[in-house]
Amino acid sequence: MKSTIQNQLRLCLVTDPQLCAALGLVTTVRRAVAGGVTMVQLRDKTATTAQRIEMALALKQALAGSGVAIIINDDVMAAVAADVDGAHVGQGDVPPDQARSMLGAGKILGLSCETPQTVQAADPKVVDYLGLGPVFGTATKTDHARPIGFDGLARLVALSPLPTIAIGGLKPAHVQDVRASGADGIAVVSAICGHADPCAAARAFQQDKPEHPA
Repeated sequence: MKSTIQNQLRLCLVTDPQLCAALGLVTTVRRAVAGGVTMVQLRDKTATTAQRIEMALALKQALAGSGVAIIINDDVMAAVAADVDGAHVGQGDVPPDQARSMLGAGKILGLSCETPQTVQAADPKVVDYLGLGPVFGTATKTDHARPIGFDGLARLVALSPLPTIAIGGLKPAHVQDVRASGADGIAVVSAICGHADPCAAARAFQQDKPEHPA
């Protein structure tokens, strides 16, 4: 399962309700997947569980047969009810043990880590991957911890017993630095959701020397 997770983490789109509003959630995600997104994390801090379930079901229908994993951020109940691929939790959310018990053994569980202590405390028998960051500060998550930069990212990756994904203000120009850190993938919010052409924006992350679309 580890190699499968590593492939799924290659380019993760984390949705933002405001940035996706112009095209709509489903259209934004569908176009981003066409550009190379390998995992979608549904994140909407203001939605209710019922609303997240509704959005997740719409995404499942839109991405059926694509092989792209759908996970829900911070709402394990919604992930279970919508029967998506898994959930992602932070340090202050449902404890990983409880989240795993709710999800079951066959689902993906990601955990956000910002310090060496939280990385080393992650249990590989419970969690499937770690989200590391923020690499840079970002307006899409105003309560984030102090940015760690690429040096900090590399230190956390080296400590991780699990596949890892980098997050926090990342753009196509940062892909080589993320790879050099040893992280398995990159999670993106505004660099795709906030773009008029999500397909082109996602494709820019696939280039060897990526250039952000105009």
